[in-house]
Amino acid sequence: MKKRLATMLAGASIAALALTGCGGGSPSGAASTEAPKSGEAGGLTKVVVGILPIAPSVAMQYGVDKKIFEKHGLDIELTTASAGAAMLPAVSTGDLNFAVGNPLSVITAVDKGLDMKIVTGYSNSKATGDDINGVVVRADSGINTFADLAGKTTSVNALKTQGDLTIMESAAIDGGDPKALKFSEMPFPDMEAQLDRKNMDAIWVPEPFLSKALAVPENKLLGYPNQKAIPGLPTMVSFTSGKFAQESPDVVAKFQAAMAETLDAAESDQAGAKALLPTFMKMDAKVAENLKMETWDAVVPSEQLDKLGALAAKFEFISKTPDIAALTIKK
Repeated sequence: MKKRLATMLAGASIAALALTGCGGGSPSGAASTEAPKSGEAGGLTKVVVGILPIAPSVAMQYGVDKKIFEKHGLDIELTTASAGAAMLPAVSTGDLNFAVGNPLSVITAVDKGLDMKIVTGYSNSKATGDDINGVVVRADSGINTFADLAGKTTSVNALKTQGDLTIMESAAIDGGDPKALKFSEMPFPDMEAQLDRKNMDAIWVPEPFLSKALAVPENKLLGYPNQKAIPGLPTMVSFTSGKFAQESPDVVAKFQAAMAETLDAAESDQAGAKALLPTFMKMDAKVAENLKMETWDAVVPSEQLDKLGALAAKFEFISKTPDIAALTIKK
């Protein structure tokens, strides 16, 4: 069963204010139900897992439907949140036992004082070939490299997240001045129209918006900033609070094992996982069938996360380079 995340504890609202800007900028949804805490249910341990209402999250539903979590002794309740910033304080206070979200949001939360722990990997962008997000510009714009974005405005779904971070690094790699780049926060569904009207010089979009924008002859792909900045950059990880990890190590271990099996199965059966998308997020069946997906993998991509943390510190998204090994729960 999937519910909407509703209210935070009073202390969590303060934490949420501190984390403004950490969110993944996923499609919004109204909240209506308070998430219960973990407990025993019919011999299974009930845990509440926060997810974003985006296509890669469907692997969690796949694991539930295939009873993989149940096999590992867990009764999973999936709870959607409109952005990663909402899930972080909810995990911190115990309203959520685990969550799946952007690793940079987790790193930023830790930098701001929240005790978060990375439990598993989840999804990674493609190190080579067609990636799952990219920067699109007008074909007649004269923008041919990321360095050419200097003085231009690029739309991203949320500021100070992986979009603007990887674009800034890509501009630097191309010999440009990353400080000269401008960014505007905008929902993904609105970006293509704004590019068409020339209100934006460039847009950073994931699938399926990327393929849709590139199907327009007047548009062209500038490049894949994830691949340029950090090939194989993780798009999501699973995480929990340090408190829950310390108090419930057996549950964490079961969750790690279940996630490893779930993500391996979903990656091996992408057609089966994508077949759930029309119900999971009301996606058109044809769009779902042809959707390019990240790579699902429960292994924590420590090398890429180290680079992500260093990059975030370089551009002062966070105050110092994080110790990823210390943030990760070993299996």
